[in-house]
Amino acid sequence: MSEYTTGELAKMTNVSIRTIQYYDKKNILKPHQISSGGSRIYTDTEVSRLKLILLLKNLGLSLKAITEILDSQNSTAVLDLLLDQQLKAAKDQVRITKGQIKQMEDLRKNLPQISQTPIKTIDDIDNLMSNKKSLRKVHIKMVVYGLLMDVVEIGSLVWGITKNQWQPFIIAMLIAVIFAIGITRYYFREVNYICPNCNYEFKPKFWAAFWSGHNIHARKLVCPNCHQKNYCVEVYDEKRNMGLAK
Repeated sequence: MSEYTTGELAKMTNVSIRTIQYYDKKNILKPHQISSGGSRIYTDTEVSRLKLILLLKNLGLSLKAITEILDSQNSTAVLDLLLDQQLKAAKDQVRITKGQIKQMEDLRKNLPQISQTPIKTIDDIDNLMSNKKSLRKVHIKMVVYGLLMDVVEIGSLVWGITKNQWQPFIIAMLIAVIFAIGITRYYFREVNYICPNCNYEFKPKFWAAFWSGHNIHARKLVCPNCHQKNYCVEVYDEKRNMGLAK
């Protein structure tokens, strides 16, 4: 049977001598015997016990819980129960971490817009992310309404070609024009714009917004506050919709 000193045991398991001495003091890891000179002697049994202690510690178990496991007559059952609890806790943490990662990814994706919006507190970030979600809903509605009108237009066109009856197509086109005007007005009612120069949020006049140059996130508008013309970031009009909700 192999025998090891405290130093040799520490080297074998990559822990400090003080750690082994601490476990000895807490009666978690006792030496196999003490020599006449007072040296502590450990065997392969203690090596296995120490490795198990370190494994359980790495899993997040407290020394008290580890002691209960090792000293229990039903150590296997106790270990299984504690590991099950630790596994559930780890899964919960993974779930929380995934949620945090998703929030960070969303925040990072919107950094070009965030850079033009004043942020002083974490509440400002929460409000901004909520605003982006509301704005996305407006965009989705626009896409859905547009697809529905495409179906009507294409359907009436096919009908005209196959049946040589063009009245339904003409009516559908008139409806499409009226609908397009209505949905465009709805769109501009739901959004505001933030000036990158002075951070002023405003709602432009309909025709000014309609004819302005734009990209997916901004329109080139004249700010009514600083009177500079810039690409202003599009945001959801929360104040208007909060007023309607009241």
